[in-house]
Amino acid sequence: MAKKKAPEGGGGAPDWLVTFADLMSLLVCFFVLIISFSIQDKEKLQVVAGSMKEAFGVKEVARKAGMIEIEGAPVRDFVKSVAIEPKENDSDFAQDRHNQKTKQGPEANTHDIEKTEIERPRMFATAAASLRQAWQELPEITELSKQIIVEENEDGLNIQLIDQDGRSMFPEGSKFPYETTRRLLAKMAPVMASMPNRILITGHTTAGAQNGNPSYTSWELSADRANATRRILTEFGVMPDRFHSVVGKSDTEPLFPNDPYLTANRRISILLMAEAPPLPLDHRL
Repeated sequence: MAKKKAPEGGGGAPDWLVTFADLMSLLVCFFVLIISFSIQDKEKLQVVAGSMKEAFGVKEVARKAGMIEIEGAPVRDFVKSVAIEPKENDSDFAQDRHNQKTKQGPEANTHDIEKTEIERPRMFATAAASLRQAWQELPEITELSKQIIVEENEDGLNIQLIDQDGRSMFPEGSKFPYETTRRLLAKMAPVMASMPNRILITGHTTAGAQNGNPSYTSWELSADRANATRRILTEFGVMPDRFHSVVGKSDTEPLFPNDPYLTANRRISILLMAEAPPLPLDHRL
């Protein structure tokens, strides 16, 4: 009896094993799908839904709310009397926009975080340096240097011309300055004329000042000295509209309150005010 010839290529897997492997693969896919549906991602579902719409040609349903569709397309071809409603900015002044601040408008400082003011100190420092340079051109400045105080405060740049024992800016009881004081003010005038700040001039006297005329008190004397200072500055270039005020304080604000009779309390104060001018310098009525 002849033997059967074995098939070439070796023996294969039994048929039942192939069926079992297919069943296991289907079960794995089934559990993977169950886990996938249990963790939902709305964004991914929207992407899948969009893909299904494009694949199967689903028609988009138009949703309308009144005259305008929710998607933003007008229902009518022509709409009567339609205009853009202006959006008011959160400010009383709404001409200019400032992206760094929630409140809009041309206010002085429109930023949520206030910016440091660096221009004003720089401007006053330059003015003080220019004044010192101008005074150095006077040969007699060595004698007067201790009588000039230049300081910057919250009100602005304050220049004080004070008296010392044996060396005064004005003769005793007189509203007219010495020639040296006049030359000193004349050197100051061009520097002050180049500044945009308004000027406040104040005259001060010492306590117990007396003169031959009882009706001419230290109030009149301090005011007249301040006004004489204004006239000299105007004569040498400062425009009249630059002056904020000219005031006489008599002995009410001594430089040294502990000793109101001290000679140094008698002084002229010239303040470059730290404020913007109310009108441009070239403005003329």
